[in-house]
Amino acid sequence: MSQHRIGIIGGSGLYNIEGFTRQKWVKIKTPFGPPSDELLTGKLAGREVVFLPRHARGHRILPSELNHRANIWAMKKLGVAWIISVSAVGSLQKKYRPCDIVLIDQFLDRTKRDFEHTFFGRGIVAHVAFAHPICEELRRSLLQAGRDELHESQTSVAKFDGDSRSSSLRKIHGGGTYVNMEGPAFSTRAESVTNHKLGYDVIGMTNLGEAKCAREAEIAYATLAMVTDYDCWNEEHDHVTVEMIIANLMKNAATAKAIIARTLPQIPAKPNWPCHDALRNAIMTDKKLWPKKTAAALKPILKKYL
Repeated sequence: MSQHRIGIIGGSGLYNIEGFTRQKWVKIKTPFGPPSDELLTGKLAGREVVFLPRHARGHRILPSELNHRANIWAMKKLGVAWIISVSAVGSLQKKYRPCDIVLIDQFLDRTKRDFEHTFFGRGIVAHVAFAHPICEELRRSLLQAGRDELHESQTSVAKFDGDSRSSSLRKIHGGGTYVNMEGPAFSTRAESVTNHKLGYDVIGMTNLGEAKCAREAEIAYATLAMVTDYDCWNEEHDHVTVEMIIANLMKNAATAKAIIARTLPQIPAKPNWPCHDALRNAIMTDKKLWPKKTAAALKPILKKYL
């Protein structure tokens, strides 16, 4: 490996990105059980990348079955220092329309599995800072790439037919709160109306556990939240269906790939952002007291502190 790698977690269609070369599926064993799938290594836009199909190839894993610790541990083992998450979300506010993209910057946790969202315990205690759960540097890079892509697509349409209105169906939003629900059922209307009235922005089932584990692993993490539908608070629109989600994800797939390709060359060659030192003042347990078995299991994460 010639450089630190960039991870991508998302739907299986994302590895069909033009220019993704030297592809090789790699099987990784972790102390936390198996990751969602084998990980696909390769090169894209001049950078070494690792892709993981979040729900496995063929979409075989429920959101509540995702093994976030295994997924992030495997990424860390393969030298990943940045992760771009591509994820379907429902809209909780009118301004976020289907096929919009939201670069979220906050989470609200409505899950019940906190113990599965940390590497620590079993004799080593750590408390990472998580007030700002998304890597701001990576989020800004994705936002700028998204704006550049949107501008270029609007310009191309305007040159083609003298009318850029067809591009107005897609918008890039520079912030928002992601409500992480448990799933797999979608929200009740009472839950959705509550989230809407509280002013939250989008809702999904997967990203919080990834973000927490990535922070503990000192990996910079940011999300491209792809709006597929209005959550059921909005009775003016059809309630969410799997067919609707798939159709809108397909519409946004090309945009997600283009944004990722634009972002990769902007990421530094070396991990030098604040997230890459998240454990520096977070580990409470004296190193002399670390159980050997736990320290060995966490070696890829604790390597620079051993």
